[in-house]
Amino acid sequence: MNTEEYQAPQPNDDSSAQPISQEAIPESIEKEDNLPVSGVEKLSESPILDCYETNSQQLHQNTIDELEKAIIQLKQKKQELTSEIATLQASSKNLKNELDQSHIAMGKVMQEVLSQFEQRKQSLEITVEQLEKRQERVRNEMKTSFAGVSQDLAIRVQGFKDYLTGSLQDLAAAAEQLQLLPQIPAEIVKHTVKASKSRESQSEILQFAPAQFEETAKTIRHLIGQYCNHPDYYGPPWQLRRTFGTVHAELASYWFFKKGGRGTLKTTGNQLQNILIASAIISVLYQLYGNRLRPLVLTNSPERLGDWRRGLQDCLGIDRQDFGPDRGLALFERSEAVVQKAEKLQKARQMPLIIIDDSEGQVSLSLLQFSLWLAFSADIKVMRNFHD
Repeated sequence: MNTEEYQAPQPNDDSSAQPISQEAIPESIEKEDNLPVSGVEKLSESPILDCYETNSQQLHQNTIDELEKAIIQLKQKKQELTSEIATLQASSKNLKNELDQSHIAMGKVMQEVLSQFEQRKQSLEITVEQLEKRQERVRNEMKTSFAGVSQDLAIRVQGFKDYLTGSLQDLAAAAEQLQLLPQIPAEIVKHTVKASKSRESQSEILQFAPAQFEETAKTIRHLIGQYCNHPDYYGPPWQLRRTFGTVHAELASYWFFKKGGRGTLKTTGNQLQNILIASAIISVLYQLYGNRLRPLVLTNSPERLGDWRRGLQDCLGIDRQDFGPDRGLALFERSEAVVQKAEKLQKARQMPLIIIDDSEGQVSLSLLQFSLWLAFSADIKVMRNFHD
């Protein structure tokens, strides 16, 4: 049997070569057991096998090319991902460095702020300690300086009062003996006698000694103790609304019970403290006599009058409507005006309280005829330096 009879037809140029399947081989070929070797070699060299090998090589080459392209793409992606990872690592490192620097800066700022607060706290503590020491020193000076001088000053004032009374009596007696115009000495004597009688009658009424008026003295002590121990900062008008110290209470009690409502007190050296003491005295008298009380303040300058106005408003809780010649409290710069106003108030059965500021170097004797007056005596050293 010739092998050429089993050769398949050659494919056209337009059609692609297809591999030969097992079914396409004729059964006669499979049954040829005794096929010579030369026939097999010729069969292997046939165009069908060559086409099959060519197609498989082309497929293998195409697969290799596709795999190489895929590998190249994967390498590119790997490079891109590697660069992105490097960029992210660098940015993470920068952020970490910035975060560390911000923590360090915040720590420094907090330390500086804490150190500044600590310094301010220490300075405030030192200032408070200095002020407390100064306050204690001022209190001790007020207690020690006033205790020894007050009695001597009271003795001098009482001696001057006795001398003045005797001098006025001698003057009245001498005026009666002189040959003067008949009307003038008669009016002077009449006015002097009337003033002395009114002074004696009012001094009998307005005595604050505990032996004569025990109930009034108890009331005064109770009010001063209340101002000192239980201050009422929102009380009614004409009641003391400020802190009243022990030294102030001693001065007010001394004026009531030792001076009998008529005398001088040594100045504290501070006008506000003097106003506080005068306000406490006004408040006590207002509790005793009500609207009959008419305080009259005398000082020598408009600036100090303004200080008295503001201080009395602050201590007594009154307003500007309570100030004026025809109202509850009046301020004056001349002693003559105070004397005239006090005489009018006495005629109207009112009770004038004359308060003389420590700026008054000389006190008019006509002011001493009234039953209630309080004078703050200036410091002797200050007055001596002023006159020098």
